[in-house]
Amino acid sequence: MNTLANELKEKAKKLHKTIILPETEDERVLRATEKIIKEGIAKIALVGDEKKLKEKASEIGISLEGAIFYNPESCATIDAMSELLRKKREKKGMTFETAKATLMSDARYFAAMLVHQGRVDGMVAGSSSPTAHVLRAAIHIIGPKEGLKTVSSSFIMITNTPEFGDDGTLVYSDGGVIPSPTAMQLADIAISAAEKAKFTAGIKEPKVAFLSFSTKGSADGVSVSKVREAIEILKDRNVDFDFDGELQLDAAIVPEVAAAKAPGSKVAGQANVLIFPDLDSGNIGYKLTQRLAKAKALGPLIQGLARPVHDLSRGCSVEDIVEVVAITAVESEM
Repeated sequence: MNTLANELKEKAKKLHKTIILPETEDERVLRATEKIIKEGIAKIALVGDEKKLKEKASEIGISLEGAIFYNPESCATIDAMSELLRKKREKKGMTFETAKATLMSDARYFAAMLVHQGRVDGMVAGSSSPTAHVLRAAIHIIGPKEGLKTVSSSFIMITNTPEFGDDGTLVYSDGGVIPSPTAMQLADIAISAAEKAKFTAGIKEPKVAFLSFSTKGSADGVSVSKVREAIEILKDRNVDFDFDGELQLDAAIVPEVAAAKAPGSKVAGQANVLIFPDLDSGNIGYKLTQRLAKAKALGPLIQGLARPVHDLSRGCSVEDIVEVVAITAVESEM
C-alpha cells in the first residue's frame, strides 16, 4: 500500500528540488522539515524569521539545520514582487500598496510568488488554512497551465484489489475543488488527471473513463449530456491517451460488464482514471473506496497549475506532509 509513496520519495531524492512550506506556525510543518532534510527527499524553504523559527524548533526538540529561510519583512525584492502581483491583479483593482500588504501578511501569497519566479520549485500548504486560501494564492499568482483554464484536483487511490485499475491503483478526479464542472472543465480535468496518472501515479497508459449513471445512451439527462459534450471537446484536443464515456462505474472497471454494455471500447472494463461528473460524486466515491476497500488515498492533489502547488488537510500528519512534499518535488519536473 505504501509502495507508491516510497517510490515517489526515492524519485524526489534524485531531483534535489526546493519546496517551500509557508505555514511555519504549525509544529507539524517544522517536524516534517527536519524529517525531509534528514532523509534527503528535498531541500526545504520556510517562510518566517530564521532566528525565531530555530528557537521554536529548539523548544520542541528538533533541528532546522539545512533549511532555507525567506522572511517577507526583510526580503530585498519585496517591492519588485509587489509590483508583479499588482500587474497580475490590476484588472481587479489591486494597488501596489495592497499587493505589498498581501505579500507581507499572507505567507501563502509570498511563497506562491517565489514559486512563480522560479526561486523555489513548488509549494505545499493547507495544514493550518482552508483549501480555498491555498488555491486563491496559487491561482492569483501562478495561474493555470498553458492550454488549460481549469484548476482541479485528483486522488491517487491505492487499493488491495489488483484486478481493478493499474494493478490496484486508480486516479479519481475531481474530488476536491469544482462543485459542478462544465463540459469544458470536465475535459480539462481529464487532461490533468491523465497527466497525474502518468507522471505521479506511475500509470504508463492512462485509460480515462467519464462516469455517469448512463452507459452509451442507456439513459438521458442534463448531467449525461454534459459528459457527452466533454467527450466531444476532448476529441478535438488530440490528446495522447485513451478515453471514453459516458460509462457507469461497473462498465468502466469490470471487463465482463464492459463486454455487455460497451463492446469495442478501448477503455471500458480497464479504466484506471475515473472522471466524476461533479464534486458530490467524486468526493463520495473516494471516501467510499477509502473506507470500504481500506484503500490509501493520496490527495487531494491540485492539478492544472503552471507550477506545482499542493494542499494539505488541516488534519494531516507529519508523514502526510513529507509525502506531499515528495509528490510536489517529482511533479516540478513535469
